[in-house]
Amino acid sequence: QVQLVESGGGLVQAGGSLRLSCAASGVTRFAFSINGMGWYRQAPGKERQLLASIPRSGSAHYADSVKGRFTISRDNAKNTVYLQMNSLKPEDTAVYYCNTDATGWSWGQGTQVTVSS
Repeated sequence: QVQLVESGGGLVQAGGSLRLSCAASGVTRFAFSINGMGWYRQAPGKERQLLASIPRSGSAHYADSVKGRFTISRDNAKNTVYLQMNSLKPEDTAVYYCNTDATGWSWGQGTQVTVSS
């Protein structure tokens, strides 16, 4: 069974940056590489939403709320996907998760991002 472990969250002031990582285990490099991957977040009282996705090849896609501020990338050799977050805003406060872009794997525990104003 695939396990996803997110890390890199924390408390940051508005305008700051964080880099999140998500490592997948229990999956071969090939199986990881052929999956489109995504970063999601869930704020208190709100549904989980897809923020950014990166296909096996081609361009990444972003939600309007993070476009121009967040960058998703992946390292298939490490079974890892990253999310560089710049110009953070208080409304970015949430628990951040990764998964395939079809949410085909079990969810990890997520990593908390808190942006203070």
